[in-house]
Amino acid sequence: MTRSLAWSKGRSCHWLALPGWFLICFLAASLGAFFGPGAWYESLAKPFWNPPGWIFGPVWGLLYTLMAVAAWLIWREGGWQKQRGPIGIFLWQLALNALWSPLFFGLQMPGIACAEILLLWGMIVATIRVFYPVNPRAAMLLVPYLAWVSFASILNGTLWYLNA
Repeated sequence: MTRSLAWSKGRSCHWLALPGWFLICFLAASLGAFFGPGAWYESLAKPFWNPPGWIFGPVWGLLYTLMAVAAWLIWREGGWQKQRGPIGIFLWQLALNALWSPLFFGLQMPGIACAEILLLWGMIVATIRVFYPVNPRAAMLLVPYLAWVSFASILNGTLWYLNA
């Protein structure tokens, strides 16, 4: 009975960490609010397949939600102490994610942002690779994120090319 109670208490503590992962992920997302598209972006030549502006908010909202759940699934497999490597790589890719909007929209440097998003893409792949052995579901939750960043990388490169 004691062992069961301890396990139950430990599992409930794991649930308490989930809002923390949402906070971490959505804090990174909030940088985008400070560096939105604005007039400069509207003035750029865009490919015919450029998505409408309204799609980015819902897509990124879903992706940050999936990232938070994925990180939490890894964290609950031993916390920071046991999962330092995978969580560290996740946090590095999240920092790169947060950096893209200031580079692209804030500094209006699509070339630098393109190089940065390619680095981000590589870090997402690395995150999926280190998450998979710990929790395959967590790794799979990041696949839509990788797909969207793949598309965003092509879009970023195209915008840079069209407006150079």
